[in-house]
Amino acid sequence: MMAAGAALALALWLLLPPVGVGGAGPPPIQDGEFTFLLPAGRKQCFYQSAPANASFETEYQVIGGAGLDVDFTLESPQGVLLVSESRKADGMHTVEPTEAGDYKLCFDNSFSTISEKLVFFELIFDSLQDDEEVEGWAEAVEPEEMLDVKMEDIKESIETMKTRLERSIQMLTLLRAFEARDRNLQEGNLERVNFWSAVNVAVLLLVAVLQRPVAAAGGGSQAGGGLLMPGTGKETWLQCSCEDSHFIERKEPSPSAQRGVGSVRGLVTEL
Repeated sequence: MMAAGAALALALWLLLPPVGVGGAGPPPIQDGEFTFLLPAGRKQCFYQSAPANASFETEYQVIGGAGLDVDFTLESPQGVLLVSESRKADGMHTVEPTEAGDYKLCFDNSFSTISEKLVFFELIFDSLQDDEEVEGWAEAVEPEEMLDVKMEDIKESIETMKTRLERSIQMLTLLRAFEARDRNLQEGNLERVNFWSAVNVAVLLLVAVLQRPVAAAGGGSQAGGGLLMPGTGKETWLQCSCEDSHFIERKEPSPSAQRGVGSVRGLVTEL
């Protein structure tokens, strides 16, 4: 029974969060990222709690929408305006040290009446709470147990690795946001190119269809006249009527026509 009770107590001690003298401490603030759609002519604000004497970094990017710009403001828990930017595509700001309370981040798209914006922003905290926990753990270890191990070197290596990993995660997140913005821009360009190409093709087809009746109407005009064609021994006089596309052939032209033909031949010979 005593062994079972000890095992149960150990399990509860491992599962339950640590409780101090004043009760449960505040939960640690975690980094976060968020992507949202900001409608045209609207303003949207977000509130983020921050501990005192910490480092608070925020970065935003407009990854979709016409112009790829937005207004951004950042206010402290006391209502002091810390950052104010107008018509920006991206931005990065750091607040150090922070005040205990809720920071206000606002994105404004009221200058746009038609286009909505797709906005991505990220929050990164660097609190001193982790360092204090590491210091408390190091103080709890007996000095005799630290003789064979260089605790300071291990601590420094762990902190360096942690910082680099956090920075790598941040850079990957930013690269993903850049990729999303470029992809949206290229897809928009592709849609515009396809639309205007279809319009040009439709105009060409319409012009081709409209030209056929015009050509047919122009070919229906009358063109009367005589053509003198050489024959095998006789001159043949052809008369064309374009209305009914009928040729009238006269085998023996009149004497006046023959005299006219002779005069035309003489004139051509002189020329």
